Amino acid sequence: MPEGDTIHRAARTLHMALAGCTITRFETALPALARIDFDTPLRGRAVQSVESRGKWCLMRFSGDLVLVTHMRMHGSWHLYRPGAPWRQARPDMRVLIATPDYEAVAFNVPVAEFHTERSLGRHPVLKALGPDLIASQFDQGAAVQKLRASAAPDIAWALLDQRVMAGVGNVFKSEILFLCAINPFAAVSSLTGAQLERLVTTARKLVALNARLPTQPHDAFYPGSRRTTGMMSPRARLWVYDRAGKPCRRCGTPIRVVRQGLDARGTYWCPSCQPLAICD
Repeated sequence: MPEGDTIHRAARTLHMALAGCTITRFETALPALARIDFDTPLRGRAVQSVESRGKWCLMRFSGDLVLVTHMRMHGSWHLYRPGAPWRQARPDMRVLIATPDYEAVAFNVPVAEFHTERSLGRHPVLKALGPDLIASQFDQGAAVQKLRASAAPDIAWALLDQRVMAGVGNVFKSEILFLCAINPFAAVSSLTGAQLERLVTTARKLVALNARLPTQPHDAFYPGSRRTTGMMSPRARLWVYDRAGKPCRRCGTPIRVVRQGLDARGTYWCPSCQPLAICD
């Protein structure tokens, strides 16, 4: 699933392929985007830049136009050479941006909006994002303060709140908590300052490290090699996520999982390494 590292790699790949190039063709299955293209065509504009903000991807075009996309659970950007076969079905296409050398195709993207720089500055979700874990000017103190002030029912939900830190998703949530030996259901108020500092430091380290992983040549969203363990085996990439019932890599205790929220997201943890009541 796309998290902050995935979106950063996607934006970097799209930027390298498209920035400075002229759009030769634009297609969309989304009426709101089609109306903008009809009134002020994308064809002939130049792609100026592509960047990530947390889990959001921003593609800027000449003429003060910005395409903002969010992948949610199943969306993805692919990058193809002209005429190359797509690896997803045509009905799944939501946006296509073609240049002389590449076709960037967004599949199953649930959120895609056009903005001007002015309207982008008023975007309620983007304005509310917490410090971006991948940003070069990451504000550690602000992230710790926002985490401490979170009204989330437990620390697992607090880490997923993009208003606290932008970039943590469900996989990283479970992995960060395991590495910090913190039970996912602990109240934020029960954690010490040192624990909150360690959570933020670990989150930034894991997301930034995975954001630097190489991408597939023709797939901007490359989910295959996210690692938190430092182990090279493809079967030992993660500590606890998606390992329910399997032995903890540290102590051998079976990993547990609870499904939470409307999306039934899995929270994975080791009950021995992450007891509910712990000391700093």
